[in-house]
Amino acid sequence: MARISTHVLDTSKGSPAPGIAVELYFKGKLVSSALTNADGRTDAPLLNAARIETGNYELLFRVEEYLKSSGAPLTDPPFLNDITIRFGVADGEGNYHVPLLLAAHGYSTYRGS
Repeated sequence: MARISTHVLDTSKGSPAPGIAVELYFKGKLVSSALTNADGRTDAPLLNAARIETGNYELLFRVEEYLKSSGAPLTDPPFLNDITIRFGVADGEGNYHVPLLLAAHGYSTYRGS
């Protein structure tokens, strides 16, 4: 079973980041959207099928409201508001877990398992 999933961790707090809207796009079209739960994960994978289309995908994380409510010292406007991660799917039967490690003034990602 192929899938695309994500989770968000607040590295400044060392804890999951709940309530962040996440959108998955393929070829410029919205495929799915979800909110992160108390564990910083979406309740289900953003895409789950026997086979998924290969090509370039985008994950859009709408982080501004979370950062404002997190108590982090922010500029006005905040340095980060929406974060887009573009990644390639080469294996249509693969598992692509793309986490976001978030702080008020930076972020990173990797291909998880």
